[in-house]
Amino acid sequence: MTPERRRWFVFAVLACAYALVAIYRLSTAVLSESLAVAFDASGAELGTLHAMFFVVYALLQLPAGVVADRAGARWSVAGGTVTFAVGGLAFALAPSYPMALAARALIGVGASFLFIAILRFCANWFRPGEFARMSGLTIAVAGFGGILATTPLALAVTAFGWRETMTGVALLGLLLAVLVVLVARDSPADAGYEPIHGVPTPEAPRLREVAGNVRRVLREPETWLAGLVLFAGTGINVTVFGLWGVPYVVQTYGLPVTGASTFTLLGSAGLLVGPPVVGAISDRLGRRTEVIVTGMGLYMGAFALLALLGDPPLAVVGVCFFAGGFLAGAYALSYAVVKERHPAAASGVSTGTINTIGFTGAAVLPTAMGLILDSYATGRTIGGAPVYSVAGYRVAFALAAGVAFVAFCCAVGLHVRG
Repeated sequence: MTPERRRWFVFAVLACAYALVAIYRLSTAVLSESLAVAFDASGAELGTLHAMFFVVYALLQLPAGVVADRAGARWSVAGGTVTFAVGGLAFALAPSYPMALAARALIGVGASFLFIAILRFCANWFRPGEFARMSGLTIAVAGFGGILATTPLALAVTAFGWRETMTGVALLGLLLAVLVVLVARDSPADAGYEPIHGVPTPEAPRLREVAGNVRRVLREPETWLAGLVLFAGTGINVTVFGLWGVPYVVQTYGLPVTGASTFTLLGSAGLLVGPPVVGAISDRLGRRTEVIVTGMGLYMGAFALLALLGDPPLAVVGVCFFAGGFLAGAYALSYAVVKERHPAAASGVSTGTINTIGFTGAAVLPTAMGLILDSYATGRTIGGAPVYSVAGYRVAFALAAGVAFVAFCCAVGLHVRG
């Protein structure tokens, strides 16, 4: 097998493990009614349960970058996959809300190492001019996992029960961890190949060099501007497609969970298609910040439309959700913008830093929206889950649009700084 073919084979294996991360982080939307009943949880408590994954995930992104730079992708992905699979088993068996919260945190610990490690693998096996395309493709893998976390997951839960379904996902994670150890290698040299032409082959940096890389990354305004763009895009998409999108469609339009999940599936389908397409366009044009500005402007408009209309025709909801996923390709370019400002040996630290900021949005916004919705509770329940008014969802989408506006302003600042 040539190194060019080997890298795609290994990427596919790593991608399968990362797809499970996406299932875990977005499954709460489909499971929301079951979890509300199982743990007698309010909207704010569901938001906190969903967000716990992202609190831990955000806190560990910079350490995950250091681990990826020092230990490499193979062991980072394998160890992370084992950890989140064990957490997944604990979540499936949790007898109470506090136990489920702790299990969700453990899932976040393991999952936090995969994305940065996969980008580190891409930096070692693909040329710099291919990086935006590969980061977009990696995010598209999350879109594929997000699709599995919608209608397919809803059908599985209906057929087998939520605890049994999540147990199966956890066991699959353990199998994938073994496969990663068997096939993945951190560089062409580790796999016994000559270096691939045009691909840098940095040595693992010393701890002193890692500390210097961290200081340089944190000092740059571009790091914070790009991170805030990710804060909005990641936080909003995870909150809407991963938690409140399904209840919104169920309660506003009267659809069953399986039918409502097809609309969050559209968001994940956009995430599957958009990042590779936008990344390829950006690589071809050789432009990053212009694409980010344009994309975040449209992204803000999609959620502003839902906030203004509240209960538009379902076709409009589908278009807005798909656009929110597709335009992830714009904010995903932030990874390339920051990585290209630093040497290859700092790729894990640089992407890990802005990922910390990005997933802080995913940690904060679900609970924030839950608190808003709790203040608009109607007092009715569907299947034991509380029902919220259309006005409450309008305010929640207005919060999303406002956060997206801040990201748009940061994207403009990123462009002005060049």
